[in-house]
Amino acid sequence: MSGIIEEKISYPEYDLHIIPTKKFKTTIITIKFLSSLSRETATKKALLPFLLQKGTRNNPTERSLRIRLDELYDAQLSIDNAKKGENHITTFRMEVINERFLHQDERMLDQVFALFHEILLQPKASEGSFDSKLVQKEKRTLEQKIKSVVDQKMSYANMRLIDEMCREEPYHVHVHGYLEDLESINGSSVYEQYREMIERDRMDIYVLGDVDPEQIEKLVQKYFQFRRTSDHQPASARMIRNESVKEVIEHQDVQQGKLHMGFRTFTTYKDPDYFALQIFNGLFGGFPHSKLFVNVREKHQLAYYASSRFESHKGLLLVFSGIAPEQYEKAKVIILKQLEEMKDGQFRDIDVEETKKLVLHQFKEAMDHPYGIVELLYHQVLAHIQQQPDDLLSQIQTVTRKDVVDIADKIQLDTIYFLTNHSEEDQNE
Repeated sequence: MSGIIEEKISYPEYDLHIIPTKKFKTTIITIKFLSSLSRETATKKALLPFLLQKGTRNNPTERSLRIRLDELYDAQLSIDNAKKGENHITTFRMEVINERFLHQDERMLDQVFALFHEILLQPKASEGSFDSKLVQKEKRTLEQKIKSVVDQKMSYANMRLIDEMCREEPYHVHVHGYLEDLESINGSSVYEQYREMIERDRMDIYVLGDVDPEQIEKLVQKYFQFRRTSDHQPASARMIRNESVKEVIEHQDVQQGKLHMGFRTFTTYKDPDYFALQIFNGLFGGFPHSKLFVNVREKHQLAYYASSRFESHKGLLLVFSGIAPEQYEKAKVIILKQLEEMKDGQFRDIDVEETKKLVLHQFKEAMDHPYGIVELLYHQVLAHIQQQPDDLLSQIQTVTRKDVVDIADKIQLDTIYFLTNHSEEDQNE
């Protein structure tokens, strides 16, 4: 049993989630801003984490901000972007030592909330603009980050698969931004995007640790009660059923081919068969005993790696494999055969039980980390449902063999993407 209980308090401007627990020696404060995925805003939002960690009004340099964090017993700060389903999420995190381990008169949490308020609401900016020199510097940093995706061929192939598979859907948007959009961004335009996030995005605040809920509620009201008119709610996934399979082959100077496949599951976190999808994925390609690993990689030795994962809020199943370029057709056939075998129930009951144990172990591992708990609870915000963690554990345990076959029957191949080396014809041109 997890013993995790969430206390949720809703205000017009935001939702506050308090998770009292004596499990950790630190206190975690997480603030999540949610909006719809959009190509027009993605690059500016990708730039914000770099800018907001470089200084504040009272701590105008990165060094002075880091010194202030160190003074708060080495408090840890991070800001990043992610996409969950068709939602763009910007997350601010601070982790600090629990003040119960300090002298009572230090008012540690009050100081931490004050600094968080400063980072969030008093960035280093003036007259409606971030500093132009800082913006230019961080644009170069973001440029290198975007370019690095191309160099990491597995990440690149996955990005290109989503580009092709979800071309007409918001999910295709690159949360790390676009090179071609960087040039037009300046201090004013990115500051305008920052204000839009602060004033309009959905806002959820999580505080986890050995805390007094009444004290937390007062601190949040003291430091985060600012004027907002948020109208964003988590987007529901668009379920698209394509009539034919798209096949895309791209040539680059690579030694190892990347064969990635995208499937539609028509199941997301809010659906009753979501837990069957977890077990299906574990059996299909999620664990070392899975069909993809055992048959594609080990038995037929067609792949340097072969695995699968699913997107909880978009209803996608993605298969990744690294193969010799000349093995494309054979690998494709054998990968798809593994799915057909899942649909036919060609797996053992003992494999189902082993997979359930591994999924439960992953779940419990997440519950052993404070950020894992927050992310797990935030899934429920995205899915518009409310469940206690222990309820999730029991639903995993009740998945049956028939449930796994039923979920397999729903899964449909949508797109095949293959990144391979140049053919002899290409080289002779």
